[in-house]
Amino acid sequence: MQTIFQSTPEGSFNRVDEFCDGSWISLVDPTPAEIEAVSTQCKIDPDDLRAALDVEERSRVTAEDGYVLVLVDVPTTELRGGRSWYITIPLAIVIASTSIITVCLQRVPVIASFESGNVRDLRTFLKTRFTLQLLLRNAGSYLLALRQMEKMIDQQEAGLRGSTRNEELIGMLELEKSLVYFNTSLVSNQRVLERMVRTSVIKKYADDEDLLQDTIIENEQAMEMANIYTGILSGTMDAYASVIANNQNAIMKTLALVTIVLSIPTMIFSAYGMNTALTGMPVAQSAWGFSIVVGISFAIAIGVVLFFIRKKWF
Repeated sequence: MQTIFQSTPEGSFNRVDEFCDGSWISLVDPTPAEIEAVSTQCKIDPDDLRAALDVEERSRVTAEDGYVLVLVDVPTTELRGGRSWYITIPLAIVIASTSIITVCLQRVPVIASFESGNVRDLRTFLKTRFTLQLLLRNAGSYLLALRQMEKMIDQQEAGLRGSTRNEELIGMLELEKSLVYFNTSLVSNQRVLERMVRTSVIKKYADDEDLLQDTIIENEQAMEMANIYTGILSGTMDAYASVIANNQNAIMKTLALVTIVLSIPTMIFSAYGMNTALTGMPVAQSAWGFSIVVGISFAIAIGVVLFFIRKKWF
């Protein structure tokens, strides 16, 4: 899908229908025809526009003839096992001579916020500032996603406390996978930002330098937070794996003790149920024989239960 936006020096930000100088072209899961049209209009290699459509594409900054390609990873969600989990996908920012183009497989939150015009001081004709604003908002989206993941970790911990199943532990593994994606992507994005500091292919002004430093700081905070959550989650998973094993052992111990208690009257009843002569069987010929045998059996079983309780096995 192709959408074109244009801002004016007065501050208005509107969607337009035609290509024009100083516009922002947003391509979300574009068709081959849309890629060819933008490539022809802006004189950009179509392979560079298609780079963001490959989820395995690495983050980088490359200077081509007449334009600069900035490729970073952005957070989004995907459905796995009936639940939404965080992943990262590439976002291409092409700074052309007449306009700026973004390409992504999905309408990720950072793109959606720009398209809605919720970003302050948005100027599509200031291409470097627009790019840095996009990168700053992207770093902020990682922080927001990490805070959401913290809540998810707390929910999984609450479910693990009394669990003997693997479902909650699998949920923690999915969270750990998301954190691995985040850590890898944030490190790659940091290298892109550091390259932007060193390179001169992107024109930077005084205000842009400050914005770039803010973006680097925000990305570093996201990296630190992701590392902290990774360590917490790893330790929590190890601890709760032991808790689940202990819960299962406690259940097996209880079942074993119950089996022992029930086996005592079972053995006595089995002995009295054998098809043998009544002579020699204690109280077999007494009118109270049944009650006596049942009473003795349950008395012994109760005694065993009290012994187990005294030993704190129950």
